[in-house]
Amino acid sequence: MPRAKKISKVSKVREASKAKLAATKSKSTLSKLSAEVYDTNGRRQGSFNLPNEFFGQKVNESLLTQALHVYFENQSKHTASTKTRSETRGGGAKPWRQKGTGRARAGSKRSPLWVGGGITHGPKYRDTHLNFPKKMKHKALISALSSKANSNSVKVITNIEKIEPKTKVIANLLKKLNLKGSNLFVVSDKNPSVKLAARNLQRTSVDTSVNLNALEIIQNKNIFFSKEAIGKLS
Repeated sequence: MPRAKKISKVSKVREASKAKLAATKSKSTLSKLSAEVYDTNGRRQGSFNLPNEFFGQKVNESLLTQALHVYFENQSKHTASTKTRSETRGGGAKPWRQKGTGRARAGSKRSPLWVGGGITHGPKYRDTHLNFPKKMKHKALISALSSKANSNSVKVITNIEKIEPKTKVIANLLKKLNLKGSNLFVVSDKNPSVKLAARNLQRTSVDTSVNLNALEIIQNKNIFFSKEAIGKLS
């Protein structure tokens, strides 16, 4: 009997330690899901709880790698196309007779050896477009957002969609925040004022929450969301 009591005590201690570990893990994940909130003047306004379904998921690195490969491959067009000897104009008649001239044999002036002739092994147009299923694209975006949230690269800017179309507004904001690297501002809908305010700044771009993709998130170091844009993520 006393031995059984000892075993039960050990099991209870193990269960309690497991519960504590789970609680600390949940607390750490909750703290990672909060983003700092700033106003357009760069002043800290508190924190904002990011939605778990977009920013708190496990990062699928293999899916992210596949998504980036598809995006990069689809950006290259491969439109260069040279003409072979069968596609060049002319070359119907033999330039000179086969023997007796002292010159090298020639059967066509459109030979690759001649100036103006066809190109050997030159580039040709090829369609390398890769398809990416919608569900995989959506999960890759969630993985990209979660990785940025884990590295505290996501910030929320209040009233960013109501600013004047002036470069100094965004420039002063970035100067106050003192962040290095490229910047992406995400708004809820097409906003000409924000786009005009950011277009003259280097390594700064603007996009809507509907058009976001994994490549855009990964390429930019700092991601600035408006509260309205987070609500329109899908």
